[in-house]
Amino acid sequence: MLESNFKLPGQTAFYKGKVRDVYTIDDRLMVMVVSDRISAFDVVLPRPIPYKGQVLNQVAAIMLEATKDIVPNWVKSSPLPNVTIGLKCETFPVEMVVRGNLTGHAWRTYKSGERVLCGVTMPEGLKENDFFPSPIITPTTKAHEGHDEDISRDEIIAQGLVSKEDYEQLEKYTLALFERGKEMAAKRGLILVDTKYEFGKIGDTIYVIDEIHTPDSSRYFYAEGYEENQKNGAQQKQLSKEFVREWLMANGFQGKDGQQVPEMTDEFVTSVSERYIELFENITGQKFVKEEVAAADAESRIIAALKSL
Repeated sequence: MLESNFKLPGQTAFYKGKVRDVYTIDDRLMVMVVSDRISAFDVVLPRPIPYKGQVLNQVAAIMLEATKDIVPNWVKSSPLPNVTIGLKCETFPVEMVVRGNLTGHAWRTYKSGERVLCGVTMPEGLKENDFFPSPIITPTTKAHEGHDEDISRDEIIAQGLVSKEDYEQLEKYTLALFERGKEMAAKRGLILVDTKYEFGKIGDTIYVIDEIHTPDSSRYFYAEGYEENQKNGAQQKQLSKEFVREWLMANGFQGKDGQQVPEMTDEFVTSVSERYIELFENITGQKFVKEEVAAADAESRIIAALKSL
């Protein structure tokens, strides 16, 4: 599904994000359609990736179910393989990024000589992909358009983006979710390297929302060979959508002004789809079952699910 165009009963708002179409129902529920659109460097690429939406939605459903004893989540129903219906929360305007290893943005910051990221001091003497002594939280602001921006805990509280009390709770939930994610990954022979969480609130209750521990929101390493690769200065074998970013960079695209997205051939699109299915099976330990749903049938199933809530 590239995009949706549903007319849902009680619909009070619609938002089209980079990869998701979100319908608000009676200002109480959200219908999140995870499309097959794919983005990188904050740009939506010109061709969809078959089954990507199903992969992301189903991984998130499994991970949210496995962590609901830690923090309540927004999910009420998943009537379609790429659709989730859940509670409409007042969203906190920050993303809680948590890092177990010195990778990606953290490594680029470190390599430049900086030792402070989002107000967190990183220890000396680390190599790329080394574990931090303990996971660090490096939050960002949430941008509807363009890039999210790094921000520190103190800045978030000082600017009134999140109250001190709520932010301290978000930190606790973030670290507990990450610990559970690492435990689940370890059982699959994986290392959960870094990820991000989004939270919202209804009344006094905080909920984790959106997706968690998916290949689009997280980075995984294969545990086998990790120590040897670190010792030899070799790159780690990753399980994430990083391969798409690497392909774009190799073809001269990093989302900068004047750059053109390289041609996405049928062979490339198929290979990305196959990689997403591989990610699903490796992360969850379950066999991926491709599901095709016609648009008209999808709308009727969503409406039926809404009537039952």
